[in-house]
Amino acid sequence: MATQIFINLPVKDLNKSIEFFTKLGYTFNAQFTNENATCMIVSDTIFVMLLVESFFQTFISKEIADAKKTTEVILAISKESKEAVDSQVDKALAAGGIAPKEPQDLGFMYSRNFEDLDGHIWEIFWMNPNHLQG
Repeated sequence: MATQIFINLPVKDLNKSIEFFTKLGYTFNAQFTNENATCMIVSDTIFVMLLVESFFQTFISKEIADAKKTTEVILAISKESKEAVDSQVDKALAAGGIAPKEPQDLGFMYSRNFEDLDGHIWEIFWMNPNHLQG
């Protein structure tokens, strides 16, 4: 089995978050969805668990950071082209997200950011595969 990543994010309103990310084209695994959580499918190996804040709190002993005031992480997801980056971020903005900064075009890499309804920062980027050295 391939290594998988499950990112856990606290959300204030699960239904609004599901509606927001559905508008971006994401789907959800019904097997891991209830009134406290849902499993958003990003790819075959990447999943985002959107957890109602009170449920999220049961997994930690610290306070939940207010992502609208502080930043702990930037969630970076690659896309297959610059156009796909623009499409994803445009959908996020149309669904109520905000753009915290201007697009960045370095020639070999293009990125745009958006904040979701809870203030989590998502960086959507394309990198020229011919530029990568391995």
